[in-house]
Amino acid sequence: MTTKEASEYLGITLRSLYRFIDEGLVPAYRFGRVIRLKADEVDQFIDQSRVAPGSLDHLYPELKGTPQRTAEAPGS
Repeated sequence: MTTKEASEYLGITLRSLYRFIDEGLVPAYRFGRVIRLKADEVDQFIDQSRVAPGSLDHLYPELKGTPQRTAEAPGS
């Protein structure tokens, strides 16, 4: 697939895709001046980028005056 197709598929900018390629996160292949990617390797990149449950707490900090969230035991 082309870099444009891959960036649209991933929902990222071409610049981000080129950075991922340059950092070795997404395999890519150069044919002269053209860069191509394998669809299955793009899908592998997606799988490797999975967000672990509970790892996004930093994105929604508690507001002042609201009680802290606590994990309740199942069946409570």
